[in-house]
Amino acid sequence: MYEGFYGFRERAFRKTPDPRFLFLSEAYEEALEQLLFAVEEMELALLTGEVGAGKTLLTRALVDRVGERHEVGMVLNPRLSPRQFLAAVAAEIGVTSPKFHAVDLHAQVQDRLVELDEQGRGALLIVDEAHLIPERATFEEIRLLTNFQLDDRNLISVLLVGQPELRQRLRHKAYRALTQRIGAQFHLPALGAADVPRYLAHRVRVAGGPEGVFEADAAQRLHEASGGVPRVLNQLATQALIEGMARGRARVGAAEVDAVCENLDFLDPLPRRADVAAFPAARR
Repeated sequence: MYEGFYGFRERAFRKTPDPRFLFLSEAYEEALEQLLFAVEEMELALLTGEVGAGKTLLTRALVDRVGERHEVGMVLNPRLSPRQFLAAVAAEIGVTSPKFHAVDLHAQVQDRLVELDEQGRGALLIVDEAHLIPERATFEEIRLLTNFQLDDRNLISVLLVGQPELRQRLRHKAYRALTQRIGAQFHLPALGAADVPRYLAHRVRVAGGPEGVFEADAAQRLHEASGGVPRVLNQLATQALIEGMARGRARVGAAEVDAVCENLDFLDPLPRRADVAAFPAARR
């Protein structure tokens, strides 16, 4: 497609969460550091953001940073009953034949966590799309996971990832026992106007593309049209490159972005969240 025309080695704005393309703006760097701290301390953590904010990409980068020091399990579809959720957790952290009954699953999970600890490793469980968890009882199973500990250390770190409504849900007093255990939390904001040119340049550079392929006014238009939401920004940047190629332009300018936006009126950039309140600090 546009790769050959502009001299890219690969596509710069793929939808897949490739950690190589993670742009560490100030906010994203802070989020990653907080999550790494939570994993090192084996705590419960919370990461939220609007649709397309880059949550999945950030968690993939976290897994890369954690490396072999932890057994990493991922529950990507949490629409599960409490027993189904526990069985999924057991399988994800390496239990070979998860049993059916919850009491047996708890015993298997504990045995596996102790086994990992004896190997000098921890466990990290990432629950993606956590706002879709259907039952309060499933959240209770998550809380119970944090009870797996020795005298001086926890045996598992749990990261809940979801959209902002997850925070709204967890503010209910019914979840107080869970939220009091959250040791780190972060809400991913949209990219600011100053971040977008650097974001575009970073992804182009990783993809082997030329410097300055997006002109300054194009970056400004892309920020305005996308609202700073990375997923929308990626879609628009891809289409702008294709438009520039069709016009024989060596660099993409505002005209190309405007032409793309005229044909993508279904895009409705999401609002920035200035009202995302934090939970009280975790009780030790």
